[in-house]
Amino acid sequence: MNAVAQWFRDSIASWDRFWFTPRLPHTLAVIRIATGAMLLYTHLVLASDLLSFLGPEAWIDNATARSLHDGTFGPDDAGWSYLWSIDSAAGLWLHQLLAILVSACLMLGLATRLTAPLAWFIQLMIVHRLTGALFGLDQLTTMLAMYLMLAPCGAVYSLDAVIRRRMLKRRGTLSPRLGWWFPEPRPTVAVCVATRLGQLHLCVIYLFGGLWKARGEMWWDGTALWFSAANYEYQSLDLTWVAHYPVLFAAATHLTIFWETFYCALVWPRLTRPFVLATAVAIHGGIALFLGMITFGLIMIVANGMFLEPEWTRRLLRRRGGGSEEASPEERRVAHSPRG
Repeated sequence: MNAVAQWFRDSIASWDRFWFTPRLPHTLAVIRIATGAMLLYTHLVLASDLLSFLGPEAWIDNATARSLHDGTFGPDDAGWSYLWSIDSAAGLWLHQLLAILVSACLMLGLATRLTAPLAWFIQLMIVHRLTGALFGLDQLTTMLAMYLMLAPCGAVYSLDAVIRRRMLKRRGTLSPRLGWWFPEPRPTVAVCVATRLGQLHLCVIYLFGGLWKARGEMWWDGTALWFSAANYEYQSLDLTWVAHYPVLFAAATHLTIFWETFYCALVWPRLTRPFVLATAVAIHGGIALFLGMITFGLIMIVANGMFLEPEWTRRLLRRRGGGSEEASPEERRVAHSPRG
């Protein structure tokens, strides 16, 4: 009985450490920059032909978009968007300008306590409006924005951090209200929870992607990547030369399905994590370079950044910036603070 009780105590302690160990915000801050930039890009693309995407006579109009969520064409997915009710061109343009402004603020880290949830909500409304015309990029940016809004992702590498330093220099201290709007770059439980949710979500995506591929004969006979490379619809570089090396594309096919299916198990141990993440960069980088899906490949690499330790991210960026690896006075003061 003592052994069983100890196992339960250890399990509870492990669960607590996994979810509630305070983490620095540096990795999430880098993901915030990349996600904000990708949201800005997608909103600018929508703005290039806004009425064709969202207007009353769009390729998928408001009535059709609404019916895709109300059970007419299948089970009700409980989606809703206020964009279903906006028919005027002026209203759509004002909304799109707001989306562009908010995503730019998220990227730059300006008022991130407000712009992060606002960026997620606007993106979700656009995704529900564009049902039937979505791409993996849209879904991944929505997912990342959702987890970024749960944490102080603007505490570092942001205009918020610059404003905070200037206010501290002028005032010496900040009120709790200002401190919430301009958070310290300290370890917090919120960063840990947001990171863990993002990591687990990514594991689920890969697991079901791998299981779905396992249903196809081409993934078992090793020809799936060949048909991808030979598909002129996606081909950005001519890879038909791989037809002369069937062993090469067969091995790459089997490696891909093995990696995707077992990502959820192999990414957690420190021993195998570097190989899993390196494979992610290789696979998604290949998708970006060779299959023409540059934005999707890049955002998947960004999402895999959830598994980078924030201390490593901070050291790397300090070296790249030519600065000292030592933390700033404020970071040193709060680096080992209790849970925030």
